[in-house]
Amino acid sequence: MEYLAHLNENGKEQMLFEHLKNTAVLSGNFADSFGAYEWGYCCGILHDIGKYSIKFQERLHGKEEKVDHSTAGAKVCWEQKGAYQFLSYCIAGHHAGLPDTGGVSDTSAQGTMLGRLKKKLEDYQAFAQEIEIPKLKNLPFQPVKGENLDFCASMLIRMIYSCLVDADYIDTELFMNGESIRDSGEPMERLYEKLESYISGWMDNHDLNTINGRRTEILQHCIKKGEGDKGLFRLTVPTGGGKTISSLAFALKHAKEHHMERIIYVIPYTSIIEQNAKIFTDILGKDNVLECHYAVDYELNEELKSMQLATENWDKPVIVTTNVQFFESLFSNKPSKCRKLHNMTNSVIIFDEAQMIPNDYLKPCIAALEQLIRYYHSSIVLCTATQPALKKLLSSEIKITELCVRMDEQFSFFKRVSIKNLNKIMQSELIQRLELENQVLCILNTKKRVQSIYQSIKGEGVYHLSTSMYPVHRKKVLDEIRERLKKQEKCIVVSTSLVEAGVDLDFETVYRQLAGVDSIIQAAGRCNREGKRTDTECFTYIFKLDQQEFVQVQRQQMEVTESLLEENRNLEELNTINKYFEMLYHFRGDNLDKKGIMEKFRKGNFQFAGAAREFKLIEDTSKTVFVPKEEEAQKILTQIKTKGFTKELVRQMGHYCVNIDENDFKKMYASGMLGEMTADTKEEYFVLKSLEKYTQEMGLILDV
Repeated sequence: MEYLAHLNENGKEQMLFEHLKNTAVLSGNFADSFGAYEWGYCCGILHDIGKYSIKFQERLHGKEEKVDHSTAGAKVCWEQKGAYQFLSYCIAGHHAGLPDTGGVSDTSAQGTMLGRLKKKLEDYQAFAQEIEIPKLKNLPFQPVKGENLDFCASMLIRMIYSCLVDADYIDTELFMNGESIRDSGEPMERLYEKLESYISGWMDNHDLNTINGRRTEILQHCIKKGEGDKGLFRLTVPTGGGKTISSLAFALKHAKEHHMERIIYVIPYTSIIEQNAKIFTDILGKDNVLECHYAVDYELNEELKSMQLATENWDKPVIVTTNVQFFESLFSNKPSKCRKLHNMTNSVIIFDEAQMIPNDYLKPCIAALEQLIRYYHSSIVLCTATQPALKKLLSSEIKITELCVRMDEQFSFFKRVSIKNLNKIMQSELIQRLELENQVLCILNTKKRVQSIYQSIKGEGVYHLSTSMYPVHRKKVLDEIRERLKKQEKCIVVSTSLVEAGVDLDFETVYRQLAGVDSIIQAAGRCNREGKRTDTECFTYIFKLDQQEFVQVQRQQMEVTESLLEENRNLEELNTINKYFEMLYHFRGDNLDKKGIMEKFRKGNFQFAGAAREFKLIEDTSKTVFVPKEEEAQKILTQIKTKGFTKELVRQMGHYCVNIDENDFKKMYASGMLGEMTADTKEEYFVLKSLEKYTQEMGLILDV
């Protein structure tokens, strides 16, 4: 009997042995990047042996009956014992997701590894006529002394799983389509040549009394450091020091030097992603840079089909993505998210604004990064002006190399503002101060406080900015603000923290409500940004309000900052920033792994599904409200009513949506302001019926 793996819509057949062999070689090649070819090959050759059953073959030819074809290979590996059992998880989960180990009393219905092994399977023994179980050597690496062996093993399983599912998808896609339209981009050597051409005009500037001369000094040092060994690096550069180009230059040089596969930029905000991706595209070409986050959709353009395919497995030389995408993929158990993991190996991974890795998950995130450095041949760069104090969270043998030359001196040179503490003031005093300013930014901790203060001072040249405004609205207001600043006209902006990173604004004065030291320094970066005035003329004022609202998320950050201010410490000094993070991490203690992710991989018990459920970087209990105020938004609403929800319409909707917290939602819903929109997705959407509650000045009015 001839056994088939697939039939395409034209009736073309793919032989099962051919699919297994193709997947095995491809999976093995992927795993070879971390010395595990045999493991990847073994996983690939056994993953679909359940298709050697008569019932599965009948199903391929049209019978409706469901057949479990994934458990067979898992069972064979489990019976081989030893290292083969790691592969059981990969094979069992190559469609449904990596399972939890489970307990000995689990039944087949529970979906755990031990439960799955009890399943009664169709006879698949015909596999032995075509397939020989490969011999597995030892582990592809020797774990270091003191390593958490279970977490180490869980990462290896994830990586082999990634190799398997990507290989399986690619071979199936190739058979179904008859050809591949994937494009992996240009080699690192060529990309480095493009960078050299781009920066060639800068390299002769050695005048350290100029901003450009300083930027060139930092850039040249980063390129030189790129020749060094792989490992963990920091790039601690002050605002205006040119860290985007310098970090790219280090990464390209380092990747070229060590024959590394790709560069992955991990960024906390989509606003910064769009800026950085444009810079990288201008330098390296659009076919070499992949943006991978919720706001980008390559699907609609046939020319960009290869980019859409690359979002699935990150097969491009430069990836620009978010913290959420990167870390949630690392801790996911689903094939669609885990496909890309093997392409994180042998890469330069750069974390822009590294202090934004969420504290609630800091321990598991750092543990995963250590694994990538130790066993998967990657280098990691932590890039920010406010470096988190990670030394105590890292293993003793992991050393950090600083990439910024004469760091303290650079911070002195780029100092553009003086930070002053006003302590506690009345809201009325803050309003009086703002009204006396010409160009001032005031950043507050809550949207309601922003609306309250804006209401008190609104008028010509006064602007409100917050996420109570949908993205298209915010962009229009930001464009107007930039225009006024450029013309030196009066411009008073009252905003939430959304302007602190990635928004290129330059004010004479900044007011920042008490927050974490890193937030205050980010806010200060919007003051005298272009360096046109001296630091003695430009001030960032920190203040507490007489009626300080309770902000649970920021409470510890505020308390630590306050204690440093009471010691009369200069918040801009590097040792103060380090002290801030040390104190913050000390106070948080076990809450640096709030969901106990590390405990889910202990004593040979792997909770892949459990960890994936718990590991959510953004705990979002907010509700999404669509505001059909503009003509374009009304068109989208009409299309949804006629066509229903499509992926593209949901993406377009996002430009006109506001997220509101549960309390505000309940009040608005109870007052009849919101209507439900039925979607065929897990997301819930609501439409604003009372459009008068959304104004051009403040967006969605929150005082219901």
